Amino acid sequence: MPAGNTRHQHNRRSRLLIAAAAVAAMLLSSCSVLAPDRPVETSASADVVGDVPAELQDFYTQAVTWTSCNGGFQCAEVEVPMDYAKPGGDSIKLAVNRLPASGKRLGAMLVNPGGPGGSGVDMVKDGAQTMFSPKLRDAYDVVGFDPRGVQRSAGVKCLDDAQMDAARQQDFDMSTDAGFAAAEAETKTQSDLCKKNSGPDLGHIDTVSSARDMDILRAVVGDKALNYMGFSYGTKLGATYAGLFPERVGKFSLDGAMDPSLDIDEVSMGQAKGFEQAMRAWAKDCLDTADCPVSGSVDDALGQIHELNAVYAATPQQTPEGRVVTGTEFTGALAFGMYSTDLWEPLTGALSQAFAGDASGMLMLADFSADRDSDGKYNSNTSAAFTAINCLDYPMNWDTAHMREQAEQLKKASPTFGEMLAYSGLSCKYWPVPATGAPAPISAKGAAPILVVGTTGDPATPYEWSEKLASQLDSGVLVTWKGDGHTAYGRANECITSTVDAYFVDGKVPSEGTSC
Repeated sequence: MPAGNTRHQHNRRSRLLIAAAAVAAMLLSSCSVLAPDRPVETSASADVVGDVPAELQDFYTQAVTWTSCNGGFQCAEVEVPMDYAKPGGDSIKLAVNRLPASGKRLGAMLVNPGGPGGSGVDMVKDGAQTMFSPKLRDAYDVVGFDPRGVQRSAGVKCLDDAQMDAARQQDFDMSTDAGFAAAEAETKTQSDLCKKNSGPDLGHIDTVSSARDMDILRAVVGDKALNYMGFSYGTKLGATYAGLFPERVGKFSLDGAMDPSLDIDEVSMGQAKGFEQAMRAWAKDCLDTADCPVSGSVDDALGQIHELNAVYAATPQQTPEGRVVTGTEFTGALAFGMYSTDLWEPLTGALSQAFAGDASGMLMLADFSADRDSDGKYNSNTSAAFTAINCLDYPMNWDTAHMREQAEQLKKASPTFGEMLAYSGLSCKYWPVPATGAPAPISAKGAAPILVVGTTGDPATPYEWSEKLASQLDSGVLVTWKGDGHTAYGRANECITSTVDAYFVDGKVPSEGTSC
């Protein structure tokens, strides 16, 4: 069965990892709150800044102007050094927004939706009032930021909208030498475009640099300790911060955890197993309904979907609007449906259409996952930022024999999604800057208690990753949600909400082994 475009597969993995943010944008509605119409200028005092290197002092104490934006929020730009090894050189401006606390304020809480490549500014603008509980919003300013390389913060630029559409219309047969060579050539072309269209900061958008940015943001919002809620990749970002600045950890919730000790091949394998498990859970649920498009046992149901996917892989199916759905796009639409049980019904409907010969429903899910509007506009740079950040964070093995061997292992672990998750190493083979990071466990010795929230049926960040991160952190406290879908807070149940809220607002650390 033909495999997908390698770079497109890697971009698809960005949609897999940051789809929680996209789901939030779909399921949550933005609201307006009162905020000052006049600009407010703030700067951090010495006692807030704490002990920082002299060469970074100006960044920590900079004057920041907050202005009204987006119907009731406040927006600002915060300057950070491009290269922390050379803080006197070029700088980057980070886009930041906040929803001010509505009650007795305890401080600010930074949030990150995941990715890498997800926009915290969009997360706050589109979902802060409904994703975060009234109790939490009463006590904390909810602060979003676009990490360096993301969207409004020196965003990485690779493909334009037309080029993105064209890339998503391709599939390559990676099992053949010709298909592999074509995919490699396309990957090189796209890497060259990233280098051409992005600035010199392309070599400085790694996770460690973003974590250092968060400490400047901590001072800018006026807190001696950082309060933070990170989802998916945001847990890696938060754990990295805790490892760098354990004494400045305030209230931390890491939800849908990544295990920072895993290499990229281990991440791919974990996700392959996680998505396959989630697909089986969807099938079991679907088979109990009257309008399910598949039949028989769970294995029978998945076999029918695999057969239909093979049709799309062999002959991409055209939609009424003239676009086509490839096998990789079909698989990606399936994966997107695994992020929340609220998406199971739309996926069932799209599959019913597909079995009847209409690919438009699967295209709609794939477009939503890719953040593409019906007019052809892509509203974020998540795919480009995902590649750029991961190529810096993870040393990649792009040996052809190794990647093909791993592809077979992934397909064995996940007949539905393994092929789509393979060949990630190729995406960085021609990347213009070398990797600077390496996987390693994080202990953050001396940090205050850190919540690690894991979902037992999480497809993108499997539950065992939360278990491992909680055990790595010296002060990690595992909280379990027995449910399906990616991440927990804001979409799980009252038990999760009240447990996390009590920790942030009342200072009540849950007992080890808390399960909801």
